[in-house]
Amino acid sequence: MAETLTPEDLLISPEVAWYMQDRGYPLPEGWQIPLWKTPEPRDVPGAAFDPERVDKVLAAYGELKHTQGRWAAEGRALNPDPWQIAYIIAPTFGWVKWSNEADQYVRIVRQCWVDVPRKNGKTTLGGGFATYMLGADGESGAQVIAAAAGMEQAKLCFSPVKDLIDGSPALKRFFRPYSSSIVHKSTLSSFKAVSSSAALAHGANIHAAIVDEVHVHKTRDLIDAIETGVGARTQPLILFISTPDEGKPGSIYGEKRERIEKIARGVLQDPSLYGVIWGVAESESDMVERGIDPFSEKAWKLSNPGFGVSPTRAFLEDMATKAQQSPAFYATYLRLHLGLRTKQQTRHIRLEDWDASAGMVDEIALRGRACIGGLDLASTQDITAFCLLFPDRAKDTVTALWRFWIPEERLEDLDRRTSGNATVWHKAGFLRTTPGNVVDNSAIWKQIIADSEVFEISTVGYDRWGSNDVVRNLQDEGIDCVPISQGFATMTGPMREMQRLVLTRQEDGTGSLMHGGNPVMRWMIDNLAVAVDTSDNIKPAKNNSAEKIDGVSALANALREKLDSDEADYDIEESIG
Repeated sequence: MAETLTPEDLLISPEVAWYMQDRGYPLPEGWQIPLWKTPEPRDVPGAAFDPERVDKVLAAYGELKHTQGRWAAEGRALNPDPWQIAYIIAPTFGWVKWSNEADQYVRIVRQCWVDVPRKNGKTTLGGGFATYMLGADGESGAQVIAAAAGMEQAKLCFSPVKDLIDGSPALKRFFRPYSSSIVHKSTLSSFKAVSSSAALAHGANIHAAIVDEVHVHKTRDLIDAIETGVGARTQPLILFISTPDEGKPGSIYGEKRERIEKIARGVLQDPSLYGVIWGVAESESDMVERGIDPFSEKAWKLSNPGFGVSPTRAFLEDMATKAQQSPAFYATYLRLHLGLRTKQQTRHIRLEDWDASAGMVDEIALRGRACIGGLDLASTQDITAFCLLFPDRAKDTVTALWRFWIPEERLEDLDRRTSGNATVWHKAGFLRTTPGNVVDNSAIWKQIIADSEVFEISTVGYDRWGSNDVVRNLQDEGIDCVPISQGFATMTGPMREMQRLVLTRQEDGTGSLMHGGNPVMRWMIDNLAVAVDTSDNIKPAKNNSAEKIDGVSALANALREKLDSDEADYDIEESIG
């Protein structure tokens, strides 16, 4: 007998589960659960779930008819599948809160990210979304756009909607389709396709947008123009639809997807951004470790929530056969049909292991203790990190404290990259600011000197290429600063020691690297990628990491000093013995 899954098991809120059951829709199957899903915004103060809003959206879908294939011949309505309602439509459109500014309830979700392999109903989703936002959302003069990296791709989203309206006498009463736009007669709202930021440069006042295949966008210009063009609307909504990229760091797709994953893991919080990602596993190595055959039905179902309807079993069998016969197509098969970022980095430290190692850190209780410092000096506008490491050799544990600094005028940019969490960190005292738009080195060395008066700092390890007046001032104050190379030979030891300490548990269950759950460092651990050479040596890879990892580098520098100190003590004991 199949196990009965609860809404919690299915990652569905009680409100959405109630809606599905009340309206007669079956709940999704267990294999349709997304790989990643951000929390629904039910904990936002004043949040309420409005089922009638979801009804209106589904009614708009019901007015559309299939335009291709056997279902078009049958005149079948373009109704969404239950998994699309449960995981995309109901959470996005159902959650509202009161707005004093608009004097009405407005949607909480302003951006929706849907990352799913090909043939999983993208036309259905985009067509209904555009039709509803154009004519049924109660917005006069709404600008609704279909955006893509090229006009041909943008029209792949626009043209089906035009065809749907052309083929529906009922809809033609409300909409007037033209060759390059669709106009809602009573509100004069319009829908058109765009492929460049220049098309939005003058007077953009966007109410809704569908951004197709985000991974194809080589620059962020168009997406930035869309996101800034919704500012005048009371409840705008941007729908991002994409298949995965090849795992390239620093891309607009990578930035967006990694933010969704961080919100899903609880690293960041942003109730206005909702996202779902389907895929067979987090990475190819994860797929192998879980024993999933990439050519099996299990793999197809885990990554394709529409399996059996669209895409069909026959289609995926054909794609799998092609991938087995053509090694050149294999990576494409993993990416487009199993939802796998084919070059995604394997995590050196998993976030759940880092969290389990947190322990309790009492800074007052550490006063007077011997410690080792690790310093990662920023360029003029980045984050500087200082780590204080307190070893307990008898217990084989270390306790870590961090200080983080950023130029005050760079806080807003970091806020943008962390969904507003940087300001929260700053207010809580975990992230310090220095005046201006470049780092104030005097604030850094003065704090380290102040720390040296409270703690017994033996040495401070620092990146030899980052030396500046901070190091010179510390040395003038009698603090021993040791330059540390950031290459494989020097960094392999501390990176492996970091991993060992995080994974090692004491008898009472506490971690061996206790860090107190510092949220800035937690964000950086989640960003961390490592570079590996042919001999399996490792080092932090700043260029390949999702975002800043300065705190990791500071910890690694301190651990390098600890390992060297342990080795020196061992040599002395051996010589005495």
